[in-house]
Amino acid sequence: MTDVSADLGTGRASVGAVLDVAWTAGEFTATEVMAATSLTRSTAIDAIDTLVAVDVLRELPNARAAGSYRSGRPARRFALSPELGVVIGMDAGDTHLAVTVTTAVPDAQLDRTLAHRRIDLDPAHSAVERRRTILDALHRALGEAGVSRDQILAICVGVAAPVDRDGISPPHPQGFWERTNPGLAEALREWAPVVEIKNDAQLAAIAEGSTGAAIGCRDYVALLASERFGGGVVVDGHVLHGAHGGVGEGVVFDHIIGVGSAFGLRYALQDQVRAAVEGGEIDRAGAIGRIVENGRVDPRLVLTLASSGDADAQLVTERVGATVARIVGVLGSMYDPARVIVCGAVAESVEPVLAAARRLLPEELHLPAPELIASALGAEVVTIGAVATARRAARERAVPQLAERRLRALR
Repeated sequence: MTDVSADLGTGRASVGAVLDVAWTAGEFTATEVMAATSLTRSTAIDAIDTLVAVDVLRELPNARAAGSYRSGRPARRFALSPELGVVIGMDAGDTHLAVTVTTAVPDAQLDRTLAHRRIDLDPAHSAVERRRTILDALHRALGEAGVSRDQILAICVGVAAPVDRDGISPPHPQGFWERTNPGLAEALREWAPVVEIKNDAQLAAIAEGSTGAAIGCRDYVALLASERFGGGVVVDGHVLHGAHGGVGEGVVFDHIIGVGSAFGLRYALQDQVRAAVEGGEIDRAGAIGRIVENGRVDPRLVLTLASSGDADAQLVTERVGATVARIVGVLGSMYDPARVIVCGAVAESVEPVLAAARRLLPEELHLPAPELIASALGAEVVTIGAVATARRAARERAVPQLAERRLRALR
């Protein structure tokens, strides 16, 4: 057994190497640590025993006790402690808030969601009211999960605004960015060892790269498209950020002919439906015309009708497809992605729009057109990316800090 009174700092590299193996291996042995790292047996065992001593790792029953022993001396087996802590991923959009409390370890046996809450937010609320609502939802999610604040290792929040590396959004001419990110870095600073505030489209890109349609792809854009357009851009395997976190910010589309607005597909579909009905291109007595007569235009219904062959709905999706082709053409010319993934709640039924956009896309750029596909991660894409980011922060920063604090307490 290692001398746990030794300074963890002297073995930081070996402890970090063992943690890296433990985070992805599930159960492992010292031999497997040696195979995955450059550590000697004695160094690997010392690092493992250090982490066991501070309850970051647990030693499992040996192979004989587990029923898989064959012959020879059974190897000691280890895994990350199930009591390590939790992480929280949040999607604080303009009109919604989603909070997920989950175990920190992405292991088949330990990976489980402890609580998930999704509520509507009033876009007319002030920054103070919005911050209060977010903190209240976080309190309620922790209560539902049955965990306390001291069990939180990392929190990541996605917001509909550029965010710098300190979690602060720059001023917006109408105050939108300050309201959608109402001082969350400061408000959550005491909640966890690591708190990260990120642009929501960047988190969507992380989600697609870790569990979605961009696995194995090094150059892609995750295009959040439901409420507002915003791109999470990955080039050569790296998420692009920028000085103020503004890479992929949708305001550029206010200035693009054929797009004209950063508002997303929900509004583009509504506007095209109303314009076609008011211009007499769509009969008010038809299915699409009746939608307008009844008031609010439901974009999902329009897309469903287009998929079923309704000619009026297909007229609308063709026109919105031209807008999407122009947007993807701009992104393709700027970042040269292999793939553009349309994300958000609208992605579930957006295929008629994408089919039209694919036909027009080659005319929009000189480079080879990127593959244009719909995300399968639905409305939770930002939350999924936030959880992935919080877990990475826990792995790289919070858990090593936790081990060091516990070791010092044993002195």
